[in-house]
Amino acid sequence: MIRTRRAFDPRSIQLVVFDLDGTLIDSRLDLVHSVNAALRHIGRPSLPDDVIASYVGDGAPILIQRALGGDQVDETIVRQGLQFFLSYYREHKLDHTTVYEGVKEALAAVQGVSNGVPRRMAVLSNKPVIPSRAIVEALGLGTFFMQIYGGNSFATKKPDPEGARKLLEEVGVRPEEAVIVGDSHVDVETGRNAGLWTVGVNYGFAPHSLQEASPDVLVDAPHELADVFR
Repeated sequence: MIRTRRAFDPRSIQLVVFDLDGTLIDSRLDLVHSVNAALRHIGRPSLPDDVIASYVGDGAPILIQRALGGDQVDETIVRQGLQFFLSYYREHKLDHTTVYEGVKEALAAVQGVSNGVPRRMAVLSNKPVIPSRAIVEALGLGTFFMQIYGGNSFATKKPDPEGARKLLEEVGVRPEEAVIVGDSHVDVETGRNAGLWTVGVNYGFAPHSLQEASPDVLVDAPHELADVFR
């Protein structure tokens, strides 16, 4: 089901920015396994899958900090856990990760044609950029995107608007001609901070966080994205 709080004209949209984890790809199990491997490495007990999945979205350092108990954890332990996590995830990032069913078809439809030219599309993730790009290419999504940025591509991460503004500059469009699509409040806040329209997806890792974030449009399944931009 598509729910619209504030409608935009799809014909005016020249750039669509996508989150990665929980939006385009189901990477939940590989992230869970990698976090628990890091916890075991530093002598901490494993956490349930749902708990770890709820920590995803703000980048690897915060993911590990949350898994270790929050802000009060010693920074040395966090760095140790983060280093192991990144190393382990680098080797296991594609063990179970898949593209959500219907995403490729939706991307083809969204790319479509707007004002006579194909829409430009990009990925803006808080996952480190090297694994982000490797996953996108390995899963056959690379041809859809003119740019892929990760959580270490800039000095700041989402919801700071730096990455979104860089994409606007590269494509040469105004904020009102762009949309960001994501599965959590982080993406909605990023869009608002950059002046973009926002589309939330309810099938990802953090649908609960979209309830208060109130994106302009909310969809329940990937195939509905095609209808939003048609």
